[in-house]
Amino acid sequence: MKLLEKLVNSYSVSGLENDARQLLINELEGLGDISVSTMGNLTLHIKGNGEKMLFAAHMDQIGLMVTYIEDGGFLRFATVGGIEPRDILNQRVRFQNGTIGCVCYGEKKEIKDIKLSDMYIDIAAKDKEDAEKKVSIGDCAVYDASFMKNGDYVVSPYLDNKVGCYVLAEAAKRIKNPTKDLYFVFTVQEEIGLRGAKVAAFDIMPDYAIALDVTACGETPDGYKMAVKTGEGIAIKVKDNSLIAHPAVKNMIASAAEKAGKKYQYEVLEFGGTDGGALQLSGNGIPTGVISIPTRYTHTANETANIKDITDAIDVICEIAK
Repeated sequence: MKLLEKLVNSYSVSGLENDARQLLINELEGLGDISVSTMGNLTLHIKGNGEKMLFAAHMDQIGLMVTYIEDGGFLRFATVGGIEPRDILNQRVRFQNGTIGCVCYGEKKEIKDIKLSDMYIDIAAKDKEDAEKKVSIGDCAVYDASFMKNGDYVVSPYLDNKVGCYVLAEAAKRIKNPTKDLYFVFTVQEEIGLRGAKVAAFDIMPDYAIALDVTACGETPDGYKMAVKTGEGIAIKVKDNSLIAHPAVKNMIASAAEKAGKKYQYEVLEFGGTDGGALQLSGNGIPTGVISIPTRYTHTANETANIKDITDAIDVICEIAK
């Protein structure tokens, strides 16, 4: 889990993924051919003689971008990716240069009425001039929260989708002499429109593709009504708002899980999407599926996933590569 902890602590807001990318380059060195695309995708190619198989996990994360600095030094912001006001209220955030702030709101507002436009970041600046010494328009902040293990779970911001990157990196280390021609792609800008995956698929044009990401679960009080739980194995996606999984790839994942002796569950997500949605639409169409890690409280500072679900995903990827 050391690599996962390093990944979630790396700064990689959409469009600014260099820290996470360099960390992965260092981790994957010597495993195959490594390349970085013009857009910023990182690809590890482990050569084989069979069909092209692309695995993708996005390395970008959501964030808050400074749009305006008030005379008093308070920062107005826009979101980079999907963020709800309730999830960032009174949360501590960190800019890439180390500046720390807290997301606050005007006290005259009722909490139930708060919109993102009512909120601001307080970086303890004396005034606008002082704030401009610390941040600039366009700078991005991320959750300033720590990675921790809690029993059988890990709790951290940005498991979405540093956990997918972790799974692919650990699987790549174990795979020797694959029969398939394997491409491990760590994509950029997924959180703002699956952008990195679109160009990756066009560049490689694989025979099959599998995306790795997190998904919601249906086990918490008054939560989503869906048949996915943490600790019950990987989730094999059937459908979300971005794709309907190709039956052959869905069955391939299930077969690999069975051969590896791992539990799995089927996922029907009624919102959201993953890199899989962009992968399947490339060229004449690519048969695509998705392996998901069930995760509570996505896009918050306390995303929570079961450790065995994560390690099982590594084993299933290795089995698919056979």
